[in-house]
Amino acid sequence: MKRAVSISLGSSKRNKAVEVTLLGEKVSIERIGTDGDMEAAARKYQEMDGKVDAFGVGGADLGLLVDKKWYPLYSVQPMVRFVKQTPVVDGTGLKNTLENKAAPFVEAKLGDYIQKGGGKKAFIMTGADRWGLAHSFVEAGYECVFGDLMFSLGIPIALHTEKQLKTLAAILMPIAGRLPFDWVYPTGEKQEERKPKYPKYFQWATLVAGDCHYIKRYMPDDMNGKVVVTNTTTPEDVELFRKCGVRYLVTTTPVLEGRSFGTNMMEAALIAISGKGRALTREEYNELLDKLDFEPQLQELN
Repeated sequence: MKRAVSISLGSSKRNKAVEVTLLGEKVSIERIGTDGDMEAAARKYQEMDGKVDAFGVGGADLGLLVDKKWYPLYSVQPMVRFVKQTPVVDGTGLKNTLENKAAPFVEAKLGDYIQKGGGKKAFIMTGADRWGLAHSFVEAGYECVFGDLMFSLGIPIALHTEKQLKTLAAILMPIAGRLPFDWVYPTGEKQEERKPKYPKYFQWATLVAGDCHYIKRYMPDDMNGKVVVTNTTTPEDVELFRKCGVRYLVTTTPVLEGRSFGTNMMEAALIAISGKGRALTREEYNELLDKLDFEPQLQELN
């Protein structure tokens, strides 16, 4: 049996292992959280290197692919320094393939609901690290607000265009990429904390999209009637969204045994079943996604 393992800086409370069959190939997919301890994650990679078919980097990114430009996150690189044999990916490949299908899916399934609920207005938590997701809503004609400065850097300025996102990345990423990762993204137990911020943008939007931890951490208690587009949801996450009044939840990765795994986990699973022993090209990911008929999944919560 093939084996794909995501080692995450996130909470160990979210650990999960399932066996699935993809294209006739059995694959074990497992998520292991290290509660924000990057050195523990590095040692876990070292321990399992060469013993599994593919690694995912969870709760962190090795870098950001903004349009076609790669910006390394230098503070995360040491986490994978011991990996010598097993291919390791952070989900970027799927963020720019699978997540690019999000807006067309939403339009097909919920277009009428969104028009009646206030029109095509999307609040995207961070666009730079989910370029495929953000770009899909821009292409679908949504008026977008991007919270990159607000949520990653604590600067209360909203961005409104892809050009602003690219300019921001070009200016700030050479600096921000060297900051300690937990300065810009919640890790470990911080992922479970709720700190609602910028409620006016959540209220303005008919649809909120992006990283699940960011949405949970910063959304207001009143999300009545909203559409949320995200991934990596546990049953507890789904219950929180339901409690806050979210009407529809769209996950960009498949729901397996009650939860959707991160793009890094699913990307590692695709590498495992491909048998190529390396990260795949965008064309190879798209070919596999087409064969698997992977598409976002819709849940009606209220």
